[in-house]
Amino acid sequence: MTRNLIRSAAAALLAVTCAGCCGNKGTGIELLQEEAFNKTADGKVISLYTLENSNGMTVQLTNYGARIAALWVPSSDGSFKDVVWGYDSADAYLNAKDKYSGPVVGRYGNRIKDGKFTLDGKEYQLTVNENGNQLHGGKGGFSTRIWDAEQFTDAAGNPAVKMTLLSKDGEEGYPGNLTISVTYTLTPENEVVIDYNATTDAPTILNPTSHVYYNLHGTSAKSTDSHLMTIYADGYTPTDAELIPTGEIAPVEGTPMDFRTATAIGARMDTPDFEPLRLGKGYDHNWVLNKTTDGTHTGAHIAAEVYEPGTGIVMKIYTDQPGLQFYAGQGMDGKETGKRGDIHNVRSGIALETQNFPDAPNHENFPSSVLRPGETYTQHTVYAFSLK
Repeated sequence: MTRNLIRSAAAALLAVTCAGCCGNKGTGIELLQEEAFNKTADGKVISLYTLENSNGMTVQLTNYGARIAALWVPSSDGSFKDVVWGYDSADAYLNAKDKYSGPVVGRYGNRIKDGKFTLDGKEYQLTVNENGNQLHGGKGGFSTRIWDAEQFTDAAGNPAVKMTLLSKDGEEGYPGNLTISVTYTLTPENEVVIDYNATTDAPTILNPTSHVYYNLHGTSAKSTDSHLMTIYADGYTPTDAELIPTGEIAPVEGTPMDFRTATAIGARMDTPDFEPLRLGKGYDHNWVLNKTTDGTHTGAHIAAEVYEPGTGIVMKIYTDQPGLQFYAGQGMDGKETGKRGDIHNVRSGIALETQNFPDAPNHENFPSSVLRPGETYTQHTVYAFSLK
């Protein structure tokens, strides 16, 4: 097996029987190859890391952008489906038109109006990369960086990878030297747990998030419009034409933004007379989470549940964050080809990003995103998979 392959103790026998193959025999899993990710860029080495639990669920990660590159979960037909978009080599990621397939984005995930914010009476000008605003930390944000990576087994015996990055004072306009780590852990309950930890030597703002495109069909040949989704939120943050929040928190009731009961993603997306969907050309908005708990995850509330009847796959998202950005993939154009020849077609991948609110530094009524010296930023998010 490859040197970066971690397996739980319960999967040791499986590791022996699968030695020499490129996937788990009989399950349909086609692992990305380590050799395709062994590349040096910007003076640092890009690598691939593979985690597997005792159920055969497998996640592959690369330290380029601290991103999830593949995520194989059980489906109702007995096979495994890779439910995330991605590419099959480091070069493909480096050259991709869409830089947000699977990475951690930041320092500030989502948008900041005009790339400006004021902190302690001083105005900061960030780099801008979308319509005069900053999106996902700018062109040189976390998603473009090669992180330091350490693979290990945690105290509970679960396989994990910790990614660490130093974001220097002034990068993309942000103040302070920021040290951030992101730890991915795969549990026996088929959960991908993402824990963030960060400190700074000067006051700054921070809002990292995981920006994965999910498709529970296991292929972008089928639209995510059929996914049935629940978002546990009574409100959302309306935006202007550039998708910058106005500062209002509006009720979802009586609108196409109401996902409090399971609804097909594509059922109302083309509602022509609803301005938020017209401005976003579909869903690309932040929901204000109710912080509803179901008793299963200490310190985290359930944010959303997605179910695809065609595969039986259920994904539940738990987080300690106040918001969830849902993007329905309407900007995809079918011009890029990913893993296994998958064409990235329109509305064939959804992003569900746990976060603070977009442009929060410029709205006093939004949760604070300020991090100061002596404080530690943490975020705990879980993507849990099961079958129905």
